Amino acid sequence: MLEQLKHFDRELFLYLNNLGVKEWDWFWVFITEKEVSIPLYAVLLFLIYKKIHLQGLLITVVTVALMVTFTDQLSNLFKDTFQRYRPCNEAFMEYGRFLAKYCGKYSFFSGHAISSFAVATFVSNILKPYYKNIFYFMFTWCILITYSRVYIGVHYPADILVGALFGLFAGYMFYKLHSYLRKRFSKA
Repeated sequence: MLEQLKHFDRELFLYLNNLGVKEWDWFWVFITEKEVSIPLYAVLLFLIYKKIHLQGLLITVVTVALMVTFTDQLSNLFKDTFQRYRPCNEAFMEYGRFLAKYCGKYSFFSGHAISSFAVATFVSNILKPYYKNIFYFMFTWCILITYSRVYIGVHYPADILVGALFGLFAGYMFYKLHSYLRKRFSKA
């Protein structure tokens, strides 16, 4: 059963990876870089500051730091435990496309997926009372980020799916922590 799932995952990876169009390679290589999201994060922090003020922003920054540390370490723990090689390290990549600067070693599960879905869930929950379409924007961004990992050849679809599910859960749990901290430390 596990071998069948791995085979299906590899076949789906090759299918999705080979959908790439050379003229769009630059976009997917660009969007996968973590630094590209910094301006988005700055805008989101500004929006949070506008709506929940300085104290809320400080609680948000601390909560996000904890969340990113948690998601990063959880992804690394799974990678070191399962030790599933990235597609770019596999022999079948002669049939795929590898566009990343470097390959890395293990793939299960995607750190990009868990962190981007956690941030999207967290921020969407904070800002949804003020910006009704924030959910659609944030999750479109997540899908672009995570698909880029398959497109450039460094993650299987299952890595993305599992990372996204963990990210949704982590984002919601840290949103609950954020809500608790805001109530606990709000000015009476």
